[in-house]
Amino acid sequence: MKIGYKKKQLNVNLILGLVWLIWFFVGVFGKEEPNWTDYGWIIISLMYLGLYFYQKKYKYLTVENGIININGPFGKKLNLTEIKRIKKFAGDYILKTDKKELTINTQIIEPNSLAELNTELEKLNVEWN
Repeated sequence: MKIGYKKKQLNVNLILGLVWLIWFFVGVFGKEEPNWTDYGWIIISLMYLGLYFYQKKYKYLTVENGIININGPFGKKLNLTEIKRIKKFAGDYILKTDKKELTINTQIIEPNSLAELNTELEKLNVEWN
């Protein structure tokens, strides 16, 4: 099961990427001699557009084969069987094992996917705080 980002989250990255791309073209083609800093806008634009396409393809969370995985460059994994406690704090879910802790930001999760995640977490028979 894949838990996706809210459309607003994705659209913000897309819009920012396009704005910085337009700013790059204005800076490069709107001047006779562009500065070296004008080329920095293309890097910022590519980062936002890359983030948009990455988040759209790989989603926020993946729950498969008894493992919950936060997708990203420094993503974390937890075995669902090792989870001892789930804590709700400030709109986040904090999944705790004996050695690890995984925080899930529910503010950026699509509402339908959040319902699926809640169903999956309720199956675990662990302590909720």
